[in-house]
Amino acid sequence: MKLSCLQENLDRGLNVVGRAVAVRTTLPITNNVLLATDKSRLKLSATNLEMAISCWIGAKVEEEGAITVPARLLSEFISSLPSEKVDINLSPQTKTLGLKCARFEARISGVDAKDFPPIPRVEGGIATKVEVEALRQAIGQVAFAAATEESRPVLTGVDAEFDGDTLTLAAADGFRLAVYKLPLAQAVSQKTEVIIPARTLAELNRLMADQEEAVEITVNPEKGQALFRLKDIELVSQLIQGSFPNYSQLIPKKFNTKAVISVADFLRATKTASIFARDGSGIVRLVVAPGGEMTPGKVTVSARSEEIGDDVGDIDAMVEGEEAKIAFNGKYLTDVLSVLHEAQVALETTNPSSPGVLKPVGSDNYIHVVMPMFVQW
Repeated sequence: MKLSCLQENLDRGLNVVGRAVAVRTTLPITNNVLLATDKSRLKLSATNLEMAISCWIGAKVEEEGAITVPARLLSEFISSLPSEKVDINLSPQTKTLGLKCARFEARISGVDAKDFPPIPRVEGGIATKVEVEALRQAIGQVAFAAATEESRPVLTGVDAEFDGDTLTLAAADGFRLAVYKLPLAQAVSQKTEVIIPARTLAELNRLMADQEEAVEITVNPEKGQALFRLKDIELVSQLIQGSFPNYSQLIPKKFNTKAVISVADFLRATKTASIFARDGSGIVRLVVAPGGEMTPGKVTVSARSEEIGDDVGDIDAMVEGEEAKIAFNGKYLTDVLSVLHEAQVALETTNPSSPGVLKPVGSDNYIHVVMPMFVQW
């Protein structure tokens, strides 16, 4: 292998694939990054066996070849170099990768590319495209609600249902549920439901930062892997096997009280209350009071701790229905309010022991359900 490329391109490519390098592993080669020539470009690949990322960068290839070298070592060395041309050549006998840039030279001992775990080819099944902005917003408003503990593996993923020209993403951790519907740029031929690891979607969101073209998604017929194709980048992920809970049953169909509140005001009041809620199991109490003929309704957000003290904040609201009281974990409220882009949110409640529902005003494609906390009023 003999080629040259720009330091900034190689540095960016190593940063892209670096997130898929295994951290703790029983298979040492997954600490490595694979460098291979591919149709007059340099292909970089890394995998932790659950997820694999490949990235192609422009290069002047003189001789074909492939090798794997320690990812962290290569990445740190390349990022420390000046922004100039990097010459790369591989000695096939010693499996040593030589790197030269300006007045810097390094040799790194590699491992044969044949020993690198093969990256699954995802073909057949369903294929579709999604506009970047829609997918980015959907992941941002859903993925955080997935469970982080592995006790129920299906809940660490995001349920993705492809149906016609609509994709529905849903995540739940037993205390909250987020559901987002978005249009597909290319309709699917058959209805398909899979569970994508939340970590995969978080990585995809990071990779989409500079992307403008639609993202191509392919799910193989066995529903074992999914491929996300961006410009010059491919992410292949294992899918989580199992059945996602039937979440539509968890969404209340009616409400007794509905309050329309400014997202910014609600977030500020909740964050302020959460300071006092830290020592009180994170409990934030909400009292929704309808207004009179001349006065607006209001929502009172409060928290109290036996040792520290208490806090009360009032925010104006348009209230339909009767007075209501409900308590939530403050973290769950701030999590969802922090990702809303709309100016106002509707809070719907039935009674203190039923879930609360949050819906952004002005869009009907997102719904967030939060389980209440039981408190003495």
